Amino acid sequence: MASGRKLFGTDGVRGEAGTFLTAELATALGRAATAALEAERPQVLIVRDTRESGPMLESALAAGVAAAGGDALLGGVLPTPAAAILVRRLGLDLAAVVSASHNPYRDNGIKFFDGNGAKLDDEAEARVEALLETVPAGPVGRVRELNGGLEDYLRELAAAFQLDLTGRRVVLDCANGATHLAAPAIFERLGAEVEAIGVEPDGRNINEGCGSTHIEALRERVASGGAEIGFAFDGDGDRVLAVDAAGRVHDGDELIALAARGLAARNELRGGVVVTVMSNYGFHRAMAEAGIEVAVTKVGDRHVIDELRRRGWSLGGEQSGHIIATEFVATGDGIAAALTTMRELGDASLADAVPMEKLPQTLVNVEVADRDAVAGAAEVWAAVEREAEALEGRGRVLLRPSGTEPLVRVMVEAPSAEEAEAVCDRLVAVVRAELT
Repeated sequence: MASGRKLFGTDGVRGEAGTFLTAELATALGRAATAALEAERPQVLIVRDTRESGPMLESALAAGVAAAGGDALLGGVLPTPAAAILVRRLGLDLAAVVSASHNPYRDNGIKFFDGNGAKLDDEAEARVEALLETVPAGPVGRVRELNGGLEDYLRELAAAFQLDLTGRRVVLDCANGATHLAAPAIFERLGAEVEAIGVEPDGRNINEGCGSTHIEALRERVASGGAEIGFAFDGDGDRVLAVDAAGRVHDGDELIALAARGLAARNELRGGVVVTVMSNYGFHRAMAEAGIEVAVTKVGDRHVIDELRRRGWSLGGEQSGHIIATEFVATGDGIAAALTTMRELGDASLADAVPMEKLPQTLVNVEVADRDAVAGAAEVWAAVEREAEALEGRGRVLLRPSGTEPLVRVMVEAPSAEEAEAVCDRLVAVVRAELT
């Protein structure tokens, strides 16, 4: 974390609404973020998801924007990527999203996008924090509704993909969240026969037993309804998982591999693909076979986005379903990723598409007294090196401390589930012997 950043985490400021993320903090963030722009009269878009705390935080954030002399434009409930698209399309200075993504309804968050639709970097977030208590009083701005934001977003999607989905039967699980209007609308506009679930938000049911974090609901509906494919979004709509007609779940690795192969075959892939250390070894093997270069970052979509920007590449993402195609928008967009999947499938079914062969994976979280102590645990790293050498060319080992909990995560991928489990068991034993 950059110096000066205490409130901002890997995806904005996030915490329990009303206790950590209060109206006072939201106002201060709106005021500071607007003042940091150093513009004469900044224009700031605010969108939110469906949490019951959303309107309160939206109002407080807008008050802060106006207090710093900016105009707050309230876009209402829209997916996170819509903010990144609209801030650029409308020529605004800043966009703010009130959402806690896949977290329970009690949590909420605030994250910002600059005028180009990119998430604020560490340095920009540090500047916002530095201004929290120091913005002087001055002329105030206005707060007003922004009409037509949803339609603008849908037009951008339709223009970018230009698909004819007539006759395609699709189930969409919108997690009772920010995609509950947009996702069914764009699929229907493109001709698909849509069954939508998770489209009755009540302020508290966002991500509750539905969406990409609870994909069982979608699997059951696809299997029972005769649809050929299903997509599950998270609460703010920046990630997606897919389910084929046979009920098999396809994660971000598989969807990225499908897109990369299709783009590369048409000479439309700019550079290679960026993924995180959590991507399955089978992904790397498939990309090598296709002649596609892969770059690897730490876990977190912001690291993927930073690396895409640094390399000038156009495609990347995470196993969890964050898929970033910078030709459309410089952040994860679950709806765009779903449409990308449909484009790459053409007339084929997802069940028949084999863009990569996943290796069996075993993951164990080992509780330790001090997660940072693993850095100096020589016996642990010696064991990791031995096991990695034995799996070279066939699988891999990943051992890392949790960023937030007293845990060391041990992950092994191998040609068989039995071998993956055996290697993981040996490594877990070493970690426990050395660190517990």
